Amino acid sequence: MNKISNTCYSSHFDVTIIGAGLAGLQCARDLSAKGISVLLVDRKSDLTKGVHTTGIFVRKTFEDFEFLAGTLGRPIRNVELYSPKLRSMRLESDMDEFRIGRMGPLYESLLSECIASGVEFLPETRFVSIETGVSSSHVSVMAHHGARSPHVTSGSTVILEKNGSQFSVNTKVIVGADGANSAVARSLGLDQNREMIVGYEEVYHRKTTHSESVLHCFLDAELAPGYIAWVADDGVEIHIGVGGYSSGYKPREALETFKKKIASKFDPMELSFAESRGGRIPVGGILRRISNEVGLLIGDAAGAVSPLTAGGLDPCMRLSAYAADVITESIKTADPSVLSAYSGKAFRSRFISRLWMRRAISIARSQTLLELGCRFLRGKLGAKFAKHIFFGRGSFPDVHYLDGRRTTSSAWSKRGSGEVA
Repeated sequence: MNKISNTCYSSHFDVTIIGAGLAGLQCARDLSAKGISVLLVDRKSDLTKGVHTTGIFVRKTFEDFEFLAGTLGRPIRNVELYSPKLRSMRLESDMDEFRIGRMGPLYESLLSECIASGVEFLPETRFVSIETGVSSSHVSVMAHHGARSPHVTSGSTVILEKNGSQFSVNTKVIVGADGANSAVARSLGLDQNREMIVGYEEVYHRKTTHSESVLHCFLDAELAPGYIAWVADDGVEIHIGVGGYSSGYKPREALETFKKKIASKFDPMELSFAESRGGRIPVGGILRRISNEVGLLIGDAAGAVSPLTAGGLDPCMRLSAYAADVITESIKTADPSVLSAYSGKAFRSRFISRLWMRRAISIARSQTLLELGCRFLRGKLGAKFAKHIFFGRGSFPDVHYLDGRRTTSSAWSKRGSGEVA
């Protein structure tokens, strides 16, 4: 349980962030470290409950960011890929490729760091709407001097609801970190996710630690239409899940069928049920319009998820850090137009091939076609392609905002104080 005060002591903030998942926490921590006053809002009373992600971190993330001890599981180097008929092929890497995040401890550690650096946190609070306009005090100052500044500081009123009562706070920038169906995106008139899959999984603890760590991926047009079913097993914790396009898809029923299909591979007597997770995952690529002079979107709200693999943790962390840089520049220069540098158009070109591959996967609803595809992957050329998909470091571009311009680099320095990602 998060032992954080439920009281908001101020009604004026530089930034109000709606949503305290990984994206919101990362952005709040980075902003507060830069001296920006932040209000972090979430509907839940306890961030460790109702987690919506499998929490698989790829090598690029845990190499480039620091994590508090105990928040990541044991390394996974091998992938087992299965056809609809359970014909398998193993992909082996010489490096640690994946680690399953212990998302509860990770969220708690990030939240504690946010609070320690001055972020005010409001749990059990719902975003209602935002009223935009120019700060009256700023206009009065300009009028007194007989001129209008080219950099008008926008002031917005965020309407929130807690315990059935509505109240408002004033903010310079609002950040939507409120998931795939972002209410902030709707309120700001920004782009919204249209193409999504729905995932559902069960998390178990092994009663006896297993020596081998493997990510098992199953192609099955019936159980996971347009996506995959998976068993992520780091020898201590095991995630069994399915995902598919949501129209007519019943993920809970599909998961039960999937567990029966793989029963011979995983002994249920060795597993202790921990929790279930589920949610919608945007797979249409990063949205084009993810900011205006009032606010911006991060994480799933911005569509910052790989269209091909539906992996969103690495893009989430990098985009949130970039957003913090842009917001800080906007506030320090009193120029809300700086937020226009934060545009999804700049990133979409990086995902053209993945978007086309997503289209191909979305129409691959035939078990026979998937079986043939797996036969190709078992060949020399196909195996090389599969290794590139699972083990390649290609992900969200490394982006920085420096001296009024957006720059990219090949490496991302480890960020922040402490050891938390």
